Amino acid sequence: MQVDEKWMNLAIAQAKRADYTTWQNPRVGAVVVKDGQLLATGHTHEFGGVHAERDAINKLAADQLRGATLYVTLEPCSHYGKQPPCADLIVDSGIRRVVIAETDPHALVTGKGIRRLRANGLEVVTGVLADRAAAVNPHYNFYFQKHRPWVTLKQAVSRDGKVAAFPGERTMITNQVVYDRVHQERAWFHGIVIGSQTAIVDNPTLLTTAPTNFPPVRIILDRRGRLAQHPTLHLLKDGAAPTWVFTSDPTLKIRLAGSHAEVIDQADAGISAVVAECGRRGLQALYVEGGPTIHRAFLKSGLVNELLTYQGVGLIGEQGVAGAWYPKEGAKHGALVEQLGDNIRISERMVANV
Repeated sequence: MQVDEKWMNLAIAQAKRADYTTWQNPRVGAVVVKDGQLLATGHTHEFGGVHAERDAINKLAADQLRGATLYVTLEPCSHYGKQPPCADLIVDSGIRRVVIAETDPHALVTGKGIRRLRANGLEVVTGVLADRAAAVNPHYNFYFQKHRPWVTLKQAVSRDGKVAAFPGERTMITNQVVYDRVHQERAWFHGIVIGSQTAIVDNPTLLTTAPTNFPPVRIILDRRGRLAQHPTLHLLKDGAAPTWVFTSDPTLKIRLAGSHAEVIDQADAGISAVVAECGRRGLQALYVEGGPTIHRAFLKSGLVNELLTYQGVGLIGEQGVAGAWYPKEGAKHGALVEQLGDNIRISERMVANV
């Protein structure tokens, strides 16, 4: 088992080489070993590209693969998608032993890849460093286990807990390092969420500076249809990434017909309904950047998985707009604090939802 853990650790390191461009696919690592020697490594490529197993196996000749052991961080797929089944490739390669960390929670895969390998006479070992491998794909795993998107709330606050100097006024709170980090961080999520107030006051683009063919969907919660009075907002006109507007106003779809946004009319465009629809449309993770009102609504919904707080060093004073009050300490765990210049980043998971 110690030998298996050694090679699985290397496979997990390979999984971490894959990035946000895998999009709806999980980040997976693979390692091929024979007679105690490392022969090849691989990882998931951009969505639509080769999977980790194929990446590693394609680097080797048939005689090298015959009788070898494959270490892979996630159960090999057994269905046709953007790529043919990895389980079939492994069987045809001559590999005789497969060590798997995590069983795939996706219903199309769960257990089927393992059964295919065993049915063809391969020795299969499962569960080696499963928790460590699962930690590489928190959004993917949560989505397919809970059947809804992972939700992260992100806010930037001053040292005295304010998000703006005055109501309706855009205020710079954090430094350039934080600005750059957030714009890169967005790429790891499938949707960026704000409320209509933030859209109107800040007029953001909600784009990521990370290079990707799969930018996050920009999502605006506009129950009352306020955006119809602001048709020149970047999110409605630039077409730089998909934009969805959730509303309870049945006239908004007509009034925004000339925009690049898709208007989603829900009788109850509440948080639970919005999150459910995003999940139905395949979004595995949402990054909520809206203001305190949106954050409070998400917290009340009980659907939040992670809290991110970026804190600047400046003081705004009592006239400022207070940020959302996050739950008491007992509701959270695993706080990680990171220094970003003279600002800090605090990441916390919600106990009940992770």
